[in-house]
Amino acid sequence: MFPFEITPLDEELNAEVMKDFIGERNGYVQVGPKKWFFPAAYAQHAENFYNFPIKEDDVWVITYPRSGTTLTQELVWLIANNLDYETASNVPMDERFPFLEYIIFHDEKFHAEVREINNNHPEVERKLALWRKPVYDWDIPSPRLFKTHLPLSLLPPDLPNKCKVIYVARNPKDVAVSYYHHNRLLKFFDYQGDFEKYWHYFQNDLLTYSPFWEHIKEGWEVKNKENVLFLFYEELSKNMPDCIRKVSKFLGKTLTEGDICKLNNHLRIDNFRGAVRLPHDVKGLKNTREQGFIRKGKVGSNEEYTGILKERASEWIKEHSTILPSNFSLIQV
Repeated sequence: MFPFEITPLDEELNAEVMKDFIGERNGYVQVGPKKWFFPAAYAQHAENFYNFPIKEDDVWVITYPRSGTTLTQELVWLIANNLDYETASNVPMDERFPFLEYIIFHDEKFHAEVREINNNHPEVERKLALWRKPVYDWDIPSPRLFKTHLPLSLLPPDLPNKCKVIYVARNPKDVAVSYYHHNRLLKFFDYQGDFEKYWHYFQNDLLTYSPFWEHIKEGWEVKNKENVLFLFYEELSKNMPDCIRKVSKFLGKTLTEGDICKLNNHLRIDNFRGAVRLPHDVKGLKNTREQGFIRKGKVGSNEEYTGILKERASEWIKEHSTILPSNFSLIQV
């Protein structure tokens, strides 16, 4: 059973969005009273995502996209797996830390194009077949680690009470810029417009996984639960050693100061960018003219905001950021 209504996006608006996001072939839907925004393929899997059986030793990393997800995955995986750097460097992230809803981006027509580009290479077909198989049908040994960008209200209701949840939030200005470049990079989005138009979609909750503020709010509302660790990307960026200590304590692991120092060095953006194996290295998945999947990793200093757009963004953040404490840079405008 799935408790929310799923409705197709207004026809005219759907056509406008698809004109800018040419990688989406089937249109968009909105979910429930908060109007969560997804590719139409979400509807086929919504009930299975919502009713996914949870195990008490699961660990879930939940974020709105481009909030430090991959960095947090690497941090969590290494701590949970006794700092096994060798396996981390050899096994792609999507195979050791599955992305729950990745299937909603993998259209069979798109995969046919990727296969052709790669001359039907068997390893490419293995990866594509893996992505077409719903994670809820994977046979994953415990303890299981999952990544998702789904908001908590669309995930199993007992999730934050039954297993470990790490929620990471980030300044929306930085999120929007990073998501913009991400959506230009990956061909199953293939965004064609400029950043000002992209901000319009972001501010009006017309990007996949939006609305942004409702996503953050749902994470914030459970932050005091024993099984939940709420982090800000800004914390990870400015004081990673302290975050390593928080996560290791949360997961019941003990690290020496030497372990923390080595892990901190591994997670420095320039080192991490070259070390982690990502699923997007298959030819045909990326627009090679665009910036890479792991970009700058910086806090602020986004040149995309100029003039009136900068003012609009700041006002929008002021209007919506009352749920968060003033001492965090997430709400600084």
